[in-house]
Amino acid sequence: MAIGAYAAWMLEQEARSLLTRLARLEPFALIEPTVLAAALMPSAQSAIESQLVQGRRELRRMVARFQWWLRREHADGASMATAAEAQHRFTFLRLKFNAALTQFDLFNEVITQRSEHKTGVWLAGLDIVAADALALPGNVYQAPPVICYLDRGPGAAIRRARTRLPGGGDNPVAIIRLPRERMIGSSIASSLVHEVGHQGAALLDLVPSLRPVLQAMQHGGSGLVHVWQLWERWISEIVADFWSLARVGVAATLGLIGVVSLPRVFVFRLNTDDPHPVPWLRVRLSCAMGRALYPHPQWDRLEQLWLSYYPLAGLPPARQRLLEQLQASMAALVGLLVQHRPPALRGGSLVEAMAVHTRQPAMLAQLFRSWTLTPAQMYQATPTLVFAVLGQARASGTLNPEDESELLGRLLTHWALRSTLDTSELCADVVRHGRQSGRPLPPLASRLIIH
Repeated sequence: MAIGAYAAWMLEQEARSLLTRLARLEPFALIEPTVLAAALMPSAQSAIESQLVQGRRELRRMVARFQWWLRREHADGASMATAAEAQHRFTFLRLKFNAALTQFDLFNEVITQRSEHKTGVWLAGLDIVAADALALPGNVYQAPPVICYLDRGPGAAIRRARTRLPGGGDNPVAIIRLPRERMIGSSIASSLVHEVGHQGAALLDLVPSLRPVLQAMQHGGSGLVHVWQLWERWISEIVADFWSLARVGVAATLGLIGVVSLPRVFVFRLNTDDPHPVPWLRVRLSCAMGRALYPHPQWDRLEQLWLSYYPLAGLPPARQRLLEQLQASMAALVGLLVQHRPPALRGGSLVEAMAVHTRQPAMLAQLFRSWTLTPAQMYQATPTLVFAVLGQARASGTLNPEDESELLGRLLTHWALRSTLDTSELCADVVRHGRQSGRPLPPLASRLIIH
């Protein structure tokens, strides 16, 4: 049956209504009341706004084409188009509209938290920490903007940049969800840098470059096949744990213990659909990787502490045997990770790229003693180095939890404010002297310290 006058009028009204509602979606810069220091970095803000504007423009074009088609078919007396076909076309448009709303809400949930007193500024500081954790020397990749937000629960998660968004299009930024219960202690760095590690691993193609090695261990290497199959299944999470250790040292393991300290049944559970290693084994692997990167007695102490929390005694014999087999192959796995040289690093290893030799426990302890005498030096250090130093101080008992939380609150505020002032000065310099002036920025923000 051809499109009747009433059906054509009704669908035209619905299309116009959809366009009206679409026009209500304004840029975040117009609707979010956020202090400047809590705002997203300009690269993140512009990437998000551009992605959403592009999606809304495409939807408007689709609605306009639908309206043109509807008028043409209704006016053509010989048209074979039916009301059912017209309704089908409009329903598709409505689904696209809801996809646009889903993308808007995805970013809105993140950005709205920036208006919370103190929390917004701390999140901006964590953005700076994440950028530092992702940066590697040598221009081996173009790091995307990273933005953080808080949510309930003990675990963190990431929606990586350049992955598909709901409804289509690539995610322009990496979005990291952090557990609110970790605000603020050095363990927040463990969760944050672990998730950054997922993004870094994707940019370096670390997991695809490691899989052939692990598969070779299954088919021609030493050890049991099913053991190396499990390591291959878990490799993405293992690489992220390795990244966290390489950036913040023992703080990564301490934070991991805080996340996976669960009732005993969950600590020993082996879920074949879970990409995470068994929690009991994961902490021991973290200690083994830490021992390889930063030789120190603290790793043995931490491992023995973990074993005292969750002894193997009482487990079914088959489960004990599997865990012991995995433990026996752990040294070989750690050796593969330490020695691995992915093509993206042009012959270098991740250990070399992250300059692990500069974050040995004795060096971190010396920095903490120096910063205690001259706190201004701490504010000039890179954020991940600061977290590594404070995490080492917590592990050795020279920094108590109360002072740690107070200090980290000041540091996050400082990093957010310094970044804001640096960006403002850069914009002012461009206005004064032109984009190609090449003039060095005045060190205004670098002299600012939050006491």
